[in-house]
Amino acid sequence: MSTMQSEHFTQALYTLLSETLDKVQGYYLDKNTSLFETLQDITAEKASIPVGGQCASLAAQVKHVAFYLDVTVKSVHDPNYRADWGEIWRTVERVTPEEWQAIQDELRASYQRILLLIESTPAWGEDEIGGAIAIVAHTAYHLGEIRQALCTLRG
Repeated sequence: MSTMQSEHFTQALYTLLSETLDKVQGYYLDKNTSLFETLQDITAEKASIPVGGQCASLAAQVKHVAFYLDVTVKSVHDPNYRADWGEIWRTVERVTPEEWQAIQDELRASYQRILLLIESTPAWGEDEIGGAIAIVAHTAYHLGEIRQALCTLRG
């Protein structure tokens, strides 16, 4: 990618991540439906409810997104890094209000680390572009699961 194209890609990536996590700008989400906007009204009690019959709790879904973002950063810095992808699904269930707040804070910190990683990426090759698209898609997938679960809970 040329420098100008790389700058365009970086800006588009920032925009899509912002839309998905922080503030809807109208590219693909409805107003007030980003992940942080969605989470602001979820209590620890609601966050402790499983998404579906045998699925993880909302809290586990959110913690998994933070974990995914952190694994991405760690993997870039250490290609040999290996994560225990099942740990969160096995360990995060019911949460206290303090634990729920800590999970949300962890997600915000993970998001900031991803933004710093993007900022420090000098060039966007095929692997970097694929990884960037995966971050947006993976996060948007879990946002969809969380929002669908909330619709069911309101049922």
